[in-house]
Amino acid sequence: MRLTVKPLKQKDAGRGLAAVDRESMRELDLENGDYIVIEGGEGRKAVARVWPGYPEDGGRNVIRIDGRLRQEADVGIDDRVTVEKADVQPATSVTVALPQNLRIRGNIGPLVRDKLSGQAITENQTVPFPLSFGPMSGNGRSVPLKIANTDPSGTVVVTDSTDIEISETPAEQIDGQAERSETGPSVTYEDIGGLDDELEQVREMIELPMRHPELFQQLGIEPPKGVLLHGPPGTGKTLMAKAVANEIDAYFDTISGPEIMSKYYGESEEQLREVFEEAEENAPAIIFIDEIDSIAPKRGEAGGDVERRVVAQLLSLMDGLEERGQVTVIAATNRVDAIDPALRRGGRFDREIEISVPDKGGREEILQVHTRGMPLEEEFDLEAYAENTHGFVGADLASLTKEAAMNALRRIRPEIDLDSEEIDAEILDSLQVTERDFKEAIKGIEPSALREVFVEVPDVTWDDVGGLEDTKEGLVETIQWPLEYPEVFDQMDMQAAKGVLLYGPPGTGKTLMAKAVANEADSNFISIKGPELLSKWVGESEKGVREVFSKARENAPTVVFFDEIDAIATERGSGGGDSNVGERVVSQLLTELDGLEQLEDVVVIATTNRPDLIDDALLRPGRLDRHVHVPVPDEDARKAIFAVHTRDKPLADGIDMDWLASETEGFVGADIEAVTREASMGASREFINSVDPEEIGESIGNVRITREHFEDALDEVGPSVTDDVRERYEELESEISRTEPESKNELGRTFQ
Repeated sequence: MRLTVKPLKQKDAGRGLAAVDRESMRELDLENGDYIVIEGGEGRKAVARVWPGYPEDGGRNVIRIDGRLRQEADVGIDDRVTVEKADVQPATSVTVALPQNLRIRGNIGPLVRDKLSGQAITENQTVPFPLSFGPMSGNGRSVPLKIANTDPSGTVVVTDSTDIEISETPAEQIDGQAERSETGPSVTYEDIGGLDDELEQVREMIELPMRHPELFQQLGIEPPKGVLLHGPPGTGKTLMAKAVANEIDAYFDTISGPEIMSKYYGESEEQLREVFEEAEENAPAIIFIDEIDSIAPKRGEAGGDVERRVVAQLLSLMDGLEERGQVTVIAATNRVDAIDPALRRGGRFDREIEISVPDKGGREEILQVHTRGMPLEEEFDLEAYAENTHGFVGADLASLTKEAAMNALRRIRPEIDLDSEEIDAEILDSLQVTERDFKEAIKGIEPSALREVFVEVPDVTWDDVGGLEDTKEGLVETIQWPLEYPEVFDQMDMQAAKGVLLYGPPGTGKTLMAKAVANEADSNFISIKGPELLSKWVGESEKGVREVFSKARENAPTVVFFDEIDAIATERGSGGGDSNVGERVVSQLLTELDGLEQLEDVVVIATTNRPDLIDDALLRPGRLDRHVHVPVPDEDARKAIFAVHTRDKPLADGIDMDWLASETEGFVGADIEAVTREASMGASREFINSVDPEEIGESIGNVRITREHFEDALDEVGPSVTDDVRERYEELESEISRTEPESKNELGRTFQ
C-alpha cells in the first residue's frame, strides 16, 4: 500500500513507532503492535511498530514516522512510501556493542532491554540509546549502540525475555560502522516543539522549490530566495534552520556573523563571495547566516566602512546581476529593526517569519522533547509545568530539564566512586527524575524573554484580600474574563477593556489587588514603578514606555502594572521644570494604549492615590476604561481583613473579630496589618521577658495573643485616613466618571 509520510508528534518520537490512520490499518489487516516494512527511495527499508494514527489523519492515507526512520528509509516529509506487513521474529538473544568512551561496570543488559523493548532491530544497525547521564550524554542526546549480532538473524524484535549481551569489542571496531556512523540526523522536525505553523511556512519556502522546482516553472514564477527568522533569543531560530537542512538533505553552509569580519581591506567581502560560490557548486544548497544584524546593520548608522561594504556585497550576492540558482538563504536575528532595510525587500528576504515566545501548548511540546529520554517518575505531570512557566522560551525549558536532571544526579553522587573509570550499572538503573527535582530547578531559572522587566508574581490570591467584594468583582470581570472566556467576547462582538485605574486613599490595598488579579488571571506580569521610567536623557523615558509595551505584546497574555501612575502621567500643560519630559511620556502612553497598533491580550492596571493629577486623555474610554474606587473599608470589610491577618496567629480564646472591627473605625488595610503586627510584637515581648532563654524552645507553644495586647496595639496605632480625606475621595468618585476639568482642579486644590 502507498502512504504519504508526515512527521510524528514530539512525545512519540524515538520509539520506533509508525502512526498509521485506522482505515489504512484495516486494509493492511494490521493491529496495534504489529510490525511493518516501510520501503522508501532506492529500495531502502525501515521496520517500525504500528500505532493507531491521530484523529486528524482519518482517511488521509498518512503514515507518521520520526526522523530516524525517515533517514533509514531515505524519505522526506510528503514523500510516498510502500508499506507492507512484516513477519518479525522475537529475539532470543541480542549482542550490543557500546561506544568506546562509555564505561559502565556491572550488567547493563536489563537497562538496554527496557529501553529497546518492542523495537525492531537488525544486525549492524546503529540505534540511539537514550542514556540521560554519564560521560556520553552531553546535552541529553542519545548514545549510539551497535547491534553486533541477533539470534535468529534478520529483523527481530526485543521482548522482555530477550537475553541482552554486551560485546567486548567497542562499537567503533565492528564492521559496517564506518558506512553509517550516524545514529540519525542530529536535529529532526520532532525535536522542535510549539512552532508547527512557523515550521510549515519555512518548509513551504525552502523544501518545495528544492524538491519540486517544476511547480514554480509551471506557475511562471521564481521560487523564494530568502527567509528571515526573527524573535526573542532562545525561541528556536537556529534549531529550525538545522532541522530543515537535515530533513532536506541539502548542502548546508553556515556563516557566523563576526567570523567573516577581517581587518584586511576587501577580505570580508571575499569570504562572503566564497561561501556563495561554494553553495552554487553544491546546489541545491542552504546558506544560514546566524546573527545577521552583526554583519548587515543599517548603513546610515554603521560605525565603520567595512560594515557598509559587507552589506553592499550581501545585497548584490542575494539579488545581483548574476543568477544564484538553487541557493536559499536563511538568516536569524533577535534585532530585526537593526538590519539594513534594503535586505528586507522581496527578492532578497522574501518572507519574514516571527518565532515568538511559546504559549502553554508549545511549552508542553518543548518539555516533551527535552524529557523524551529522561527516566521520569510515573505520576509526573508535565502539563502543570507548562502552565507555570510563563515567559519561558525553548532555551529556558531546556535549562530547566537539564537542571532537574542535575538535581537527580546530585542525589546519587555520594554512591558514585569518582576515582573509578566505570559507573555501576545498578546506580544508572536507579536514577529517576522526580517532581521535587523540577521544583528545585525552576527556582533558579528566570524567563529570558522577560528578563529585563519580569517580576515574579507573589502568591497572592483573592483569599488574601479581605472585604472589597464589589471592587474584586469589577477587576475579575475586566481582566480575568477576557483571558478566560474569549469566545464569549467574540460572540458578543465586544472588545476587552484596555486598562483599569485603581484609586483610593493610601493603604487600602490597591497594589495587593493588582498582584492578586495578575496571579488569578494566570498571565505574565510586568511591574513598572512610575518614577523609574524617567531618565535625564531626552527620548529615553519614552523609549522605556515603548519597550515595556513591546515586551508585553511579545509575551501576551500580559498584565502591565503601573504603580503610582500619577508620577509619570500628570496633566499636560501644567508646566514645571522637567523640559516637558512628562508630557512626552503621557503622549507615548496614550499612543501605546490606543494607537494604530492593537494591544492583543495586554491589560494595563494603574494605581494612584491622586487621581486628580492624571491627564484627562488617559482616563477616557479606550484607554484606562474602568475607574475602580478602592474605598476605606466598612465594618464588615475590616472584620474580613482582620480574619486574613490573624489567620495563622496563635490567638487566645475570646478574641472577638466583631469587637476589633467596631474599634477600628477609619482604619484601612495597612493600619489593620500594623495593629495585628503590634499586638503580635507585644505578646512576643511579654513572653521573651518572662522566660529564661534556655526554656524558650520548650514553652514556645504556650504563647497567645490576648485582648489586652490588641487594646495596647490600638492605643499605639491610629487611623491613617481622616474623615476629610475620605469625604474628598467619595466626592472624587462621583466626579471622576465625568472627568470635568473644573471640578477635578477644584478637588485637586483641596488635597493641597
